[in-house]
Amino acid sequence: MNEAALLDSLLVSGNIEAHQSLVSFRDVTSRITELPFDEGQWVEQGTVLARLDDSNYRQQVAVDESAVRSQQEQLGSARQSLEATEHTVANDEADFAQKSIDNQRYQQLWAEGATSTQSRDLAETAMKQSVAALERDKSLVAVAQENIATGEANVVNAQETLRLANLMLGYTVLRAPFSGVILVRQTELGEVMQPGTPVVTLADLDHVWLRAYVSETDLGKIRWGQAATITTDTYPGKKYPGRISFISSSAEFTPKSVETHQERVTLVYRIKIDVGNPNHELKPGMPADALIQLGQSNEQGGSDGQPIIGH
Repeated sequence: MNEAALLDSLLVSGNIEAHQSLVSFRDVTSRITELPFDEGQWVEQGTVLARLDDSNYRQQVAVDESAVRSQQEQLGSARQSLEATEHTVANDEADFAQKSIDNQRYQQLWAEGATSTQSRDLAETAMKQSVAALERDKSLVAVAQENIATGEANVVNAQETLRLANLMLGYTVLRAPFSGVILVRQTELGEVMQPGTPVVTLADLDHVWLRAYVSETDLGKIRWGQAATITTDTYPGKKYPGRISFISSSAEFTPKSVETHQERVTLVYRIKIDVGNPNHELKPGMPADALIQLGQSNEQGGSDGQPIIGH
């Protein structure tokens, strides 16, 4: 590289890091019965990472399924009862219509002296009894309708309880939230897992970054979004494009991994450089160098020419 190019760039060194996720079971407690992967293995998104003993949760699903069926049967009975009661009301209405006609006829005949007072009174009594039966059965229809409404609510509640039971059963299977490599396996077969306890640490190799440090004198030369070229000793001659994605707002001492005491006590600022890693060649912990292109403009930088820094 010529001298002019070096003046327009800044060389920093550091290590490759990957975005990591602690993967754990949620809301269920049981013993691990399946743990098919070891540290360092690659897993695809959705792959089963671990299983818990689900016998208790399956039993709860079976109980809740039975409860749903029972509530549905009760709802069916309530609907049949309403249908039968509505038929009874229809019969009552027809009977009342006939008894009203009979009463009117006997009232007319009595007024003309063509029938006895007793016959007239019997017809009037029959009509009143028909009215009472009609009102009674109409009340039974209202009760049957209320029973149906209650039954429908009970079915919905039973179905929601079953849905929750199935959800809890599903939580006994732990799947990879994204494709990546297992960095750490924090548990073993047979362990009883509590909700939120990490099972594995999964690293996303599709999104890696370089952790590096710059001195205070170089801080003003870099901007968020500046382009950088990353190289490693593992793949000599191969270059990976990257961009600065983070600049620390506070200084810190150089990490202890630096060998000399004089360098360790120097105050530096941590930066992150996002790196393209389509072939997953860059691994967490791998040493790497980055050549930051200082001469490139950055449209997302500060309007006052100062670096955008993060927390």
